[in-house]
Amino acid sequence: MKIIIAILIFSIIILFHELGHFLLAKANGIQVNEFCLGFGPTLVGFTKGETKYSIKLLPFGGACVMEGEDEASDNPRAFPNKSVWARISVVFAGPFFNFIMAFIFAFIIICSIGYDKPTISGVIPGYAAEEAGLAEGDTIVKMNHFKVHFYKEVSAYSMFHVGEPVDITYLRDGEIYTVTLTPKYDEETGRYLYGLIGNSEYTKGNVLDSAINACYEVRYFIYTTLQSLKMLFTGGASVNDLSGPVGIVSVMGDVYEESVTNDGYFYAFLNMLYFAVLLSANLGVMNLLPLPALDGGRLVFLIVEVIRGRRVDPEKEGYVNLIGIVLLMGLMVLVMFNDIRKLFI
Repeated sequence: MKIIIAILIFSIIILFHELGHFLLAKANGIQVNEFCLGFGPTLVGFTKGETKYSIKLLPFGGACVMEGEDEASDNPRAFPNKSVWARISVVFAGPFFNFIMAFIFAFIIICSIGYDKPTISGVIPGYAAEEAGLAEGDTIVKMNHFKVHFYKEVSAYSMFHVGEPVDITYLRDGEIYTVTLTPKYDEETGRYLYGLIGNSEYTKGNVLDSAINACYEVRYFIYTTLQSLKMLFTGGASVNDLSGPVGIVSVMGDVYEESVTNDGYFYAFLNMLYFAVLLSANLGVMNLLPLPALDGGRLVFLIVEVIRGRRVDPEKEGYVNLIGIVLLMGLMVLVMFNDIRKLFI
């Protein structure tokens, strides 16, 4: 059951991503030859108008196949024959739709259970927070230049800036104060701590308040994704720390079963939505990276075209994308191998 749920979540996220490409392609008069979920042989499909809609054997992935996208075409409705701004809108729409999906799911979650206000419930004796005079009820509004909206952002910021002093701006009785906290290393937990005790209660607001905080929720996942990538490239994390579909399905399955057992099906559903927010925002960010074979890489070529006033040689672009696909597939194999190895450790 848990595998089916995970595949369903992945499928919905990918389908929505491709729907972004599809809708903007149609809006710009581009011929879409096929809109599919999955890769490999077609399991079931039908043709409506000029487009074939299908579900394929391998459930991970999907495609919006446009005329002339991968080969030359004289069709005036082919993708390469449209204006550069039309092509930019089509390429950008996929990741943008992932952010829309993340917002919708985050909105449902926040309307259901609320959000964790960045109000501290206490301080740990002997640590920087106590020494600086922070106390229960203080609401953190900023860490250095990073604006805080949820308490989990406090934890995330601390994780991505291990051992670093931080200027904490907080609200107390309507007044704004700023103090500098220098974390201390805790032998028992093996972590650097500021000495803050987080808020465990969730706050529910009206519809507008929930919508605003849903935007902040998406921002949180975009921030954590970018910071995780930064750690990967700066040596703060390694490829072994990455998780692919196998690892994610395993974690989702464990969370689902634990939620059903301890909290019931409704909270299991919300936890799966939470994973969907994380994955959808993550997919949106990853696809916007300026790497060959990703939407971000295609956008780089299109932006270069805008600057130069003429297209990059399609053959050269094809070679670059081919190299990108090979490297991306290699990374996916490595991550999948790592996921499988972790299952047996």
